Amino acid sequence: MPEIRLENLIKCYGAVQVLHGINLSMAENEFTALVGPSGCGKSTTLRMIAGLETVSEGEIFLNDQPISHLEPKDRNLAMVFQDYALYPHMDVARNISFALRLQKRPKAEIEAKVREVADVVGLTEFLHRKPGALSGGQRQRVAMARALAKDSDIFLFDEPLSNLDAKLRGQMRAELAVMRQRVKKNMIYVTHDQIEAMTLADRIVVMHGGYIQQQGTPETLFKKPNNKFVAGFLGSPPMNFLQADLRREDDTLFAIGDAFKIAIPASKSKELGQTSGHVTLGVRPSDLIYAPDAQDATALDLQVKISEYIGAQSVLLCACGSADVTVELKSETPIALGETLRFAVRPEGIHLFDRKTELAL
Repeated sequence: MPEIRLENLIKCYGAVQVLHGINLSMAENEFTALVGPSGCGKSTTLRMIAGLETVSEGEIFLNDQPISHLEPKDRNLAMVFQDYALYPHMDVARNISFALRLQKRPKAEIEAKVREVADVVGLTEFLHRKPGALSGGQRQRVAMARALAKDSDIFLFDEPLSNLDAKLRGQMRAELAVMRQRVKKNMIYVTHDQIEAMTLADRIVVMHGGYIQQQGTPETLFKKPNNKFVAGFLGSPPMNFLQADLRREDDTLFAIGDAFKIAIPASKSKELGQTSGHVTLGVRPSDLIYAPDAQDATALDLQVKISEYIGAQSVLLCACGSADVTVELKSETPIALGETLRFAVRPEGIHLFDRKTELAL
């Protein structure tokens, strides 16, 4: 089966290096998401795989064969861009079949392939419509169908949903999840939206500043982030960070801040290898549980600053000393702005990062 591998990939624009030794290997039929903020290098990496950007150093392999020297048309890759790039004068069927007609495939084969991919993306009833008569989500599905029709080894997606509104994005995300179950191919998906990455990908590659920060399954990255950046980037609402100092008292290790003193679980303190030092304590909102009777060493006392009602839950922005902390609370829980609430910290939800290097401890 097709396999793609990046080895020590470097990209420079003049004297400016934007990618720093990218190493990545994708397994058979794997859906890999490259995710990170704008300017992190994710789209540049994808464009180098596609052949739209030259490789400064390193190599790209497809089935163990180097392809960096090949033109895009010779790489047997299909790409879906942020813009739909459809031909407005052609109907859906002709847009989907454009590459096949250029290859002079038999008419019966083209028609069969168009029907097949139209069924996969739910466009069968729209084959004779022009792009102007379609919604944004439908036009993006045409672009995806056109890519699928090529029977390529690898499918590349460059932020395909970013032009859609929130409702359509959610709908298309679900449709993409269904499509990838039907199309057993390697897919590389670039997005700045961590929710897209978490819900669609087998493996997430988090990038920042031209480096891969961490790669792994969504669950691994969420539960065991390598560093503070990954911890803060994945998760909605994002992880809370509090400055603290480690101090051992008797047999218990504590993280002590200006308004809290949290006991570190024995299992985690054994892994640390240190019993003092400046750290950043990380706790996700989902690991803070409203518990008025929680013991001091397992809880944070938070003063409510802002309450955002979002239905079944409210998202609260609270003060913990001089720091802000976000928590989630059932909407029926009575609260008042300025009130101090106690939240228990789930022991398994405690993350510690070196304050200087920002690496996980």
